Amino acid sequence: MIHTERIDLAGSEASNAPLAPCLLVADDQPHILDAIELLVRPQGYRVERARSPQMVVDALLTGSYDALLIDLNYTRDTTSGQEGLDLLAQIAALDAQLPVIVMTAWANVEVAVEAMRRGARDFIQKPWENARLLSILANQINLHHAMRRAERLEAENRLLRTQGLPEMIATAPAMQPVLQTIARIGPSDANVMITGEHGTGKEVVAQTLHALSARASRSLVAVNTGALPEGTFESELFGHVKGAFTDARTDRIGRFELADGGTLFLDEIANVPLRQQAKLLRVLETGEMERVGSSKTRRVNVRVLSATNADVHAEAEAGRFRSDLLFRLNTVEIRIPPLRERREDVPALAAHFLNRYAGRYRKQIQGLEPAALQAMLGYPWPGNVRELDHTIERAVLMASGPRIAISDLGLATPRLSTASLEDMSLEAVESILIRKALARCNGNVSQAAEALGLSRGALYRRMEKYGL
Repeated sequence: MIHTERIDLAGSEASNAPLAPCLLVADDQPHILDAIELLVRPQGYRVERARSPQMVVDALLTGSYDALLIDLNYTRDTTSGQEGLDLLAQIAALDAQLPVIVMTAWANVEVAVEAMRRGARDFIQKPWENARLLSILANQINLHHAMRRAERLEAENRLLRTQGLPEMIATAPAMQPVLQTIARIGPSDANVMITGEHGTGKEVVAQTLHALSARASRSLVAVNTGALPEGTFESELFGHVKGAFTDARTDRIGRFELADGGTLFLDEIANVPLRQQAKLLRVLETGEMERVGSSKTRRVNVRVLSATNADVHAEAEAGRFRSDLLFRLNTVEIRIPPLRERREDVPALAAHFLNRYAGRYRKQIQGLEPAALQAMLGYPWPGNVRELDHTIERAVLMASGPRIAISDLGLATPRLSTASLEDMSLEAVESILIRKALARCNGNVSQAAEALGLSRGALYRRMEKYGL
């Protein structure tokens, strides 16, 4: 019987056997840890140990486990089980689906019920029965693996079913880790920070994560926090009541309330001022907020996805971004590579945009000339996928033949000689300067803005104006 359980957990064929299940065991008594390890190792488990609740939390932040077996008491002469119950709440916050079996030498019905209420899957009393403990472990891990497989299948099916969203075109090797992470965490409620240069498609990733989640039937509310003036930040996110300030003529609902039960996408999160970061942290920690001018506390249930093209970790080290807020936002972090690191996707992306704009503008265009495609493959794309999108739209409008020619793309960056300057408009010169600055800064908008002597907001407005 034990042999059968071991095969069931590890796989039916040795050649295809996955990594042995890993069990995290937590108890303050070394002899308990020794006894459990001696019992479960012959059954095919890997075992890691923890001597305190903090060690459990630290292990979960850095490792991956198939099940947890934890004591409810860690301090000498403590019998209430409160330490273990508090730990259960912390575990649930990190991974609500991870199976947890609790154990205590001071078992009673009240503690058992409370442990189950806080997320424990089962309850073991010391001294335990070996056969029962092994049976519980095997059943809970098998169930956990089955649920994970079902989630992955559902995520894959939803990706196939998803319609009406920007298409995720990503066949380049550099994008495969991104797709795998999206499929893995999409069905969860985890907060996700999406990083990458301007125009890489961070909002598309956010929309896909929302579509894969259990919140897909509710709203995805997007807000560009970098574009919000500090004076209106709280009103936009939390709402306000009539009379809260001069222009508050009526009550207004904020973005958090609009996204209640759904997902809130906070773009350009690194631009939020420090004073406002504290207020954002509070609602993320407690789920509670007040509209501006109101003392009534409202509760919201929101999954937060955020995005930035800044090095937010460097911003935190420099003291410009709160580390505790960063930890709340980036339970999982997804980096989107720039287009120059995924050139294999350029032909497919170009074909996608070409089909869209040829239909929109009712032009009979069959494709790209080889020279045009070659030029696109060699271009650095400082504005990434967004620049490619605008380039194809322009090319469709400019094309006079059945195929896009290299001259239709407008990718060449002319030298700024005195003669050429005299023949160019101010807008054309400004567009070229911005392209050059973005190329020198590898698409980093903050650095490019500093080099040009502009604010980030001013540069963003110009980039949108020129389709960069």
